[in-house]
Amino acid sequence: MSKTLKTIIVDDEPDAVNFISSLVTEYCPKLEISGTAMSVKEGKKLIIEKSPDLVFLDVEMPHGSGFDLLALFPDKSFDVIFITAFNHYAIRAIKFSAVDYILKPININEFIKAVDKVFDKREAGESSSSGFGALLENVKSSLPSKLAIPTSDGMEYLNTKEIIRIEADRSYTWFFLQDGRKLLVSRNLKEYQELLSDRNFFRTHNSHLINLEQVKKYIRHEGGAIELIDGSQVPISRGKRELFLLQMSKLSGH
Repeated sequence: MSKTLKTIIVDDEPDAVNFISSLVTEYCPKLEISGTAMSVKEGKKLIIEKSPDLVFLDVEMPHGSGFDLLALFPDKSFDVIFITAFNHYAIRAIKFSAVDYILKPININEFIKAVDKVFDKREAGESSSSGFGALLENVKSSLPSKLAIPTSDGMEYLNTKEIIRIEADRSYTWFFLQDGRKLLVSRNLKEYQELLSDRNFFRTHNSHLINLEQVKKYIRHEGGAIELIDGSQVPISRGKRELFLLQMSKLSGH
């Protein structure tokens, strides 16, 4: 793609704006800064005025967040890279929604990688704006429920309740869903364990992460196993049995 992307920065910290501008100038020749804004109100005006291709958007600003600004453009044609602090409440929602983001303090390599991802998506005819509906839904909830799964032809947004279990297959991961479908994802199991840890998902074994709400029975034969509602059985490591039974007793209210 030879065309440059018209880019704006919306961030209330002048130092962050200057740093992002200098990174763009030095490392991203395919980006062209068309303007900067320091609030949701200024950001809205600038987006309408400039029709950008890419927006670097701070999550936390006075008088409204980056998500509030995003919600003002339901039919957006621009891509967004969020800028956020590591401990921000919304980081889980952002990860859940597989939307591009950079952590403050900004790391140069991470910055370049995020910009490259936007170019790759655009070259493939995709737009990261497809995940914004799920993101805005996830941000409203203390526990995000729409998990973005990258598929061969785009992105699928799964309700976590639809997932029966997740199984590692080398550096890939299989999702087994309530409707009988299997999805293969090119990410490792550990990533999903971290994302789903507070959604009643439990790692029974190196290769298996299960939805505790989909458990049918615990089988006490050699080694031990767990049967799920689709009839599949997964092994449970000896060291995990006690914690599994404790979690299940909490879930069933016993």
